[in-house]
Amino acid sequence: MQPLTILFGPILAFAISFLLLPVLIKLLTRWELYDSEKEHRIHKSFKPSMGGIAIYAGLILSLVVVLPFQEWVKLKYFFISVTLMFIIGLRDDVLGLSPIKKLVGQLLPVSILVVFGNALLGVTIFSFDLSGLATWANVIITSVAIVLITNAYNLIDGLDGLAGTIGIICIFFFGVWFYLIGSIYASLIALSIVGAIVSFLFFNWQPSKIFMGDTGALLIGLLVAYFSIEFLNGNYSLPEGHFLKFQSSVGALMCILIVPVFDTSRVVILRLRQGLSPFKADKNHIHHQFLKLGFDHSKAVLSIASINIAFVLLAWLLRGQPDGVVLPLVAILCLFVNFGLKWAQKYAGANNTII
Repeated sequence: MQPLTILFGPILAFAISFLLLPVLIKLLTRWELYDSEKEHRIHKSFKPSMGGIAIYAGLILSLVVVLPFQEWVKLKYFFISVTLMFIIGLRDDVLGLSPIKKLVGQLLPVSILVVFGNALLGVTIFSFDLSGLATWANVIITSVAIVLITNAYNLIDGLDGLAGTIGIICIFFFGVWFYLIGSIYASLIALSIVGAIVSFLFFNWQPSKIFMGDTGALLIGLLVAYFSIEFLNGNYSLPEGHFLKFQSSVGALMCILIVPVFDTSRVVILRLRQGLSPFKADKNHIHHQFLKLGFDHSKAVLSIASINIAFVLLAWLLRGQPDGVVLPLVAILCLFVNFGLKWAQKYAGANNTII
């Protein structure tokens, strides 16, 4: 596949989503399908949700044009899984699902992706060969990893433009890396979803006209999780000495996904320390901390995106280092960011509780 064909996918996805979004906003407003006012929401007005419909349409319709039919057949379980996750998000946005019901509902698309789509981890992590495990054990481990990453991404969707921006950074990296190692169709799918998300940001940037909703966040979260599995497997299969190989595959992935991983980890730890359910919504996410410093949505998003990009560059610079070097350094830097926010709030006179 020629480079121009690779570029045509995301351009077409962008155009489809961009043309659909104004229509979607008008229809959702007319039907009064709004993002409900919940405890953890920081928006003071009602706006239409379910922007993920346009993202999904842009992705699928563009791939109908540019992805060869044999690849559709080969990836049929992947697309079934993506569609089911999209439907679960749509169901939640329209009628609402409890966190437990939403989590249970995700097991179907994830199981299809792992069992029938063969999206299994085939790597050695910390000297532990996952490919040598019994199939059922690998299915469980991979499924748990996909569910965790999907929901970690979903949890960062709290500011205008935040989830979209972080999704673009993560998936764009995967798309370029897949292309460079020769996984052309994985690259095409990744870059096409990037094109759809970019168009969404035109309508979701502060002041937003529409929210992504779980319709989009669960869809993109699943794609981020799937590409993470493909990244680990692809990186493991590269020969030693290859300039694109990361010696610390887990450390590199943590850097790429640093915002959802770091944010979800800290809020879950904080909730458990307070004796609360990890599913309980609150205002202790990292984006809330930037808002408490007086940042508006745009500045907060750009600051968080800058952190993500810095960690991606760090992963690239340290690609020759093992997990024993990269992972401790990532942990130390996360603590530095966390306590840096704490110090900044204290200096600004804020009275907030941060881990």
